[in-house]
Amino acid sequence: MGLEIKQALKMTQQLVMTPQLQQAIKLLQLSRLELADTINQELLENPMLEMVEETDQQQRQEDADSGGEPADATGPDGPLTQDLGVQAEGSGEVDVREQVSDEFDWENYLGEYSSATRAEESAIHEDKDAPPYESLITRSASLQEHLLWQLKMSRLDDEQMRVGELIIGNLDGDGYLQSSLEDIAQQRGVSPAQAEVVLKVIQQLDPLGVAARDLRECLLIQALELYPQHDVALDILESHMDLLEKRQYQQIAKKLGVGLDEVAEALEIIRLLDPKPGRSVSEEEPQYITPDIYVYKIDGEFVIVLNEDGLPKLRVNNFYRDSLAKGGDPKAKEYVQDKLRSAMWLIRSIHQRQRTIYKVTEAIVKFQREFFERGVGQLKPLVLRDVAEEVGMHESTISRVTTNKYVHTPQGVFELKYFFNSGINRVDGGSLASEAVKDRIRHLIAEEDRSRPLSDQTIAEMLKKEDIDIARRTVAKYREMLGILPSSRRREPLGGLPKANGR
Repeated sequence: MGLEIKQALKMTQQLVMTPQLQQAIKLLQLSRLELADTINQELLENPMLEMVEETDQQQRQEDADSGGEPADATGPDGPLTQDLGVQAEGSGEVDVREQVSDEFDWENYLGEYSSATRAEESAIHEDKDAPPYESLITRSASLQEHLLWQLKMSRLDDEQMRVGELIIGNLDGDGYLQSSLEDIAQQRGVSPAQAEVVLKVIQQLDPLGVAARDLRECLLIQALELYPQHDVALDILESHMDLLEKRQYQQIAKKLGVGLDEVAEALEIIRLLDPKPGRSVSEEEPQYITPDIYVYKIDGEFVIVLNEDGLPKLRVNNFYRDSLAKGGDPKAKEYVQDKLRSAMWLIRSIHQRQRTIYKVTEAIVKFQREFFERGVGQLKPLVLRDVAEEVGMHESTISRVTTNKYVHTPQGVFELKYFFNSGINRVDGGSLASEAVKDRIRHLIAEEDRSRPLSDQTIAEMLKKEDIDIARRTVAKYREMLGILPSSRRREPLGGLPKANGR
């Protein structure tokens, strides 16, 4: 078979994602905080971009109220070329429609906007007696730092101090010891008994119960220190943790030779103890959710408002834009044109992102109106395709929009993904959202008799009486997703005992 070269025509279709499209998709799936960080980064890297100050916005609003043309109108639905005062067509050259004077006061401009000049001026007026900025910066101490500070106050010798530092360094965020004491002793070249002495010292530090090797030891350390007179609680923690985990209170009472009322009293003592003492001292800061969009009910209708607070308002820098009208280095002109296009696409992409979020939320409000009116129990089954067809977009776009985006509603703050649920059939037809069924299961368990908790089969039968067709295994799956224990581990010795608050 001989080798030969052939030339042929072939027609194919190929989807090519331009950098601009990639940027739009990236911005679409960013959370609010990530979007703000991205905008701030672009402001640092692209000299064509600048933030619109509040005074500028107020001036444009005054111009609009007076019937005049806003000086720098930038609306999400307005033509962007008009907003920026530029035109990018044809050959790709950027033509400037506003000419500026050839004379420019560079000294005044640099004095006004140069960060170096402002720093020099501030240094002149700086109060020499003021504390340095570094002294004003602080952070919360970590668990390790908190314990090491206390350990240094103890009467340990140098070798014991090094063992203690190694023990503290092997604690997890909950305060439990992750390495075996034998390994720690071997690393420091001491006996396990010597390491045990140091461990006992650390376990008495604040927070009480840290450096425990398991839950039993953690709770027992706290109980011995805080409730030394309560023998029943101490005996349960020391010898009957397996029965306590299984909630076999009758067996505990029988083995200890006490009544159920004494066991119940001991349980109340145990519930006051902290199973994760390290959490009380942590570097982790709470993460607060800022809604991307608000839904208000006004005069019987739901009004959607985008949350623009905290997001920088962008516009093109007039100085660099006007510099294109002048002659100069072609490479410099090409650089400015490239940055101008990048700025235009960024502003377009942000506006498109906000419009898309608004449209998707509007569709969700339409489909889930009864939820917004009456709560979780009225949540309906909803899939991405329903919203995609409503707003005329692809399902993948809806998925990106609803990820890490939060909406403030009359019923609370929810992620947009929360409103998409599979359906559970009703006995007489129709369907109900899975989240609504989970909420109903949660309420049934919350109202049960703690001495006779509801089994999964009983809950399934109760739901069928409420016109919800659900199997026992589905109830068990939803219960596990809600983090609720099975009925055998929810049982209390007395019906009047309060709940365990998740512990």
